Amino acid sequence: MSKRPVTDPMLRSIINSQLSRRKLLLGAGGLSVAGMLAACGTGGGTGGSSSKPSPAADVSDSEKTVSWANWTLYLDYDDSTQKYPSLEAFSAATGIKASYSEDVDGNDTYFGKVQGQLAAGQDIGQDIVTLTDWMAARLIRLGYTQELDLANIPNSKNLLSTLQNVDFDPGRKHSLTWQSGFAGIAWNKEAFPKGLKTVSDLWSPELKGRVEVLDEMRDTMGLLMLDNGVDITGDWGDQEFENALDILSKQIADGQIRQVKGNSYKEDLISGDALAVIGWSGDITQLNFEEGDKWEFAIPEAGGTLWSDNLLVPIGATHKANAEKLMDYYFDPVNAATVAAYVNFICPVEGAREAMQDIDPALVENPLIFPTDDFLASAHVLRTLTPDEETDYSDRFQTAIGN
Repeated sequence: MSKRPVTDPMLRSIINSQLSRRKLLLGAGGLSVAGMLAACGTGGGTGGSSSKPSPAADVSDSEKTVSWANWTLYLDYDDSTQKYPSLEAFSAATGIKASYSEDVDGNDTYFGKVQGQLAAGQDIGQDIVTLTDWMAARLIRLGYTQELDLANIPNSKNLLSTLQNVDFDPGRKHSLTWQSGFAGIAWNKEAFPKGLKTVSDLWSPELKGRVEVLDEMRDTMGLLMLDNGVDITGDWGDQEFENALDILSKQIADGQIRQVKGNSYKEDLISGDALAVIGWSGDITQLNFEEGDKWEFAIPEAGGTLWSDNLLVPIGATHKANAEKLMDYYFDPVNAATVAAYVNFICPVEGAREAMQDIDPALVENPLIFPTDDFLASAHVLRTLTPDEETDYSDRFQTAIGN
């Protein structure tokens, strides 16, 4: 698919074209921007291990390379050169060759691929991985990440103050927020012009066999529970989870839901195999720019979910200092704003909003990048799960979706 070209952030050039923008209808009240983003720093995961692997030796001084595994559509990309301009600029500035791969399609699927190597302390071929809060919490708890030297990342001070200290990583010793965003509902405006207002609208007969939902348990189950009237930030438990799971299982069994997928749901929207989805905000904005403004994204009337993804250095990575230099580069406000202009997720870097004035002034007021309190009023963070809940609910969800 065609991806949006973005300028070299070192030159602070003006982006040539602007993204199509969607407006979401949100209610009033709720947590502040600071409170909502701070709430994103909640984890969960399996219990710790009595014997944890040791960090690999760092050969950054002799090997000027760094490898990074990320999700799709999550970094500025120039279709004409088939390169990532900001990574090219990083390499030019530091002499470190950066290798980048879109290897993460879902937290569980990626963890399943590398878990054995991580447990053995082996190099998984990546010096940085990008994973969501709850999975980041699991890796940190299991001892599968290396402690960061924040002295090598002076720009880490630009991380929003509400994200500087999260419960799964006090003091940010092992992780830094890459982006935050919303999960909600999206649909093809041409094929389904009456649109969606609630998660239950996905079960419309006209959409049978053309609906997809995310394989991220917290997003799909969070939205289903919200639709059932559950406060997912509060004191819910087995019964509320099971009620939502029954709905999911029924819609899969009845053929209403075509597939449960990770990041690759976007390809099915493009092909037309899927007409309506539970999806992520920035993905839909990017697809509209690249594929002709065919889709609408909205927070459901009952609310959406809010999440954050994080940069981590795996325990077996051999270029930690190089990874820290790359992190430092992206926490410069100008570079952070350049990425935000492409990905259209919530930027976690202080000063990026001001920097956006020189990159693309039209995006300064974009609530998907720099949300106001009112915009965040209907976004909710699933409460922290205990390790036992994490295991139990994940297993039940995976069984329901056929994994």
